[in-house]
Amino acid sequence: MKTPIYIIGGGIIGLLTAYELVAAAEKVVVIDHQSIGQEASWAGGGILSPLYPWRYPEPVEQLARWSQSHYQDLAETLRVETGIDTQWIRSGLLIIDENDTDTGFNWCRTHSIVADLVDQKGMTHLEPHVRMRSNSALNLPDVAQIRNPRFLKALVAWLRAHGVEIRENVAAKSLEVRAGALTAIHTDSGPINVERAIVAAGAWSGALLATAEVQVPVMPIKGQMLLLRGSAAAPFNHILLREACYLIPRQDGRVLVGSSQEESGFDKSTTESVRVMLYGKAVDLVPSLREWQIERQWAGLRPGSPDGIPYIGSHPEIKGLYVNTGHFRNGIVLAPASARLAADLVLGRTPFLDLRQFRILRK
Repeated sequence: MKTPIYIIGGGIIGLLTAYELVAAAEKVVVIDHQSIGQEASWAGGGILSPLYPWRYPEPVEQLARWSQSHYQDLAETLRVETGIDTQWIRSGLLIIDENDTDTGFNWCRTHSIVADLVDQKGMTHLEPHVRMRSNSALNLPDVAQIRNPRFLKALVAWLRAHGVEIRENVAAKSLEVRAGALTAIHTDSGPINVERAIVAAGAWSGALLATAEVQVPVMPIKGQMLLLRGSAAAPFNHILLREACYLIPRQDGRVLVGSSQEESGFDKSTTESVRVMLYGKAVDLVPSLREWQIERQWAGLRPGSPDGIPYIGSHPEIKGLYVNTGHFRNGIVLAPASARLAADLVLGRTPFLDLRQFRILRK
C-alpha cells in the first residue's frame, strides 16, 4: 500500500499539487490551519497574468505561459466533473500606463504575445467609459480571469471525489527530521508520521521550514481589495490596470478593485486609508463608478520571495521534504505550472522546466 504524500497548505498551490499527484494515482492528504482556501488564494483577483509581465524574472514568465495555456482546459474539466463553473473568461487586459506602453509592447513582440497599441480614439471605441490620461494603452486581448473562490471550491470537490483526505483546522507547528529524513509533522492536534511532505503553506511556509533549520525567506505581503456594486453591470469589459491598480469586471456585474502592497507582518486588518486610495484610483479610471457602492473590503497575505521567483524543489539533504511556495501576487496564474513541476519532482518525472531556477536553497 502506498504511503500518503502530505501537503501542508490548502490554498491553490497546495490543492493543485494534490490534483496533479492524484492524477498520477498517488494517495494524498491535505492539511490546513483553517478552512481550506481562505487565505491569499481566496483574497486575490484571479487575473491569469502577472501584472506588467515584463517586470518579472524570466522564470516567472515561463511558469505563467505554461499555466495560461492549460487553464481553460482545467476549468472545463472541473466544470464537467464537479458541476461548478469557475467562470474562466477571456476578458483581455488593458494596461493604461504611459511610461510602460512601448516597453510592454516590445516585450510582447519578443515573446510572441498578442498585443495591440490603443490610442485615445481606439479607447473611446473599445472602452468608452474609461478615462485615458496617456496617449496610448496596451491591449493584451488573450488575458483571462477566473473566479478564484469558485475555482477553489471546484478543486476541493474534485479532490474529495477522488479520495483525497482534507483535514481542516489542523495547524502544522514544526517538522521533525531524523537521520537526514523527514519523519513527522507536529500539529496542534498531535504528531503525524510522514515519509514525504510538500510545504505549500504560503506566507506561513518560512516559519514552518525554519523549525527544520531550513531557511526559505518567504514573507507575508498584505494586499487589500474592494468589491464594488452598482445598479447595473460593470461599465467596461476588459480588466483594467493603471499605476498598479486593477479593476476586474465580474460575471455577476460587480467590480473588484485591487490592491495594496504592505509589509505589516501577519496583520490582515483593513484600513480606511487604503479604502480611500483604491476607491479614488477606481473612480479616476472609470468616473461612472462614483455612483457605485463599496460592498466589501478585505485583505490577504501573499507569500513574497526576495527575487520574485517561487521556491519549487526538494531539500538536498532532507529526504522526503519538498517545497512549493513564494509565489507573491502570482499564485493564481502560476499555480498549474508550479503544481506540475512539484509533482514531477516528487514522482521522479522529467520536469518541463529547469528546476534549478526555482531551487529552495538559493541566495
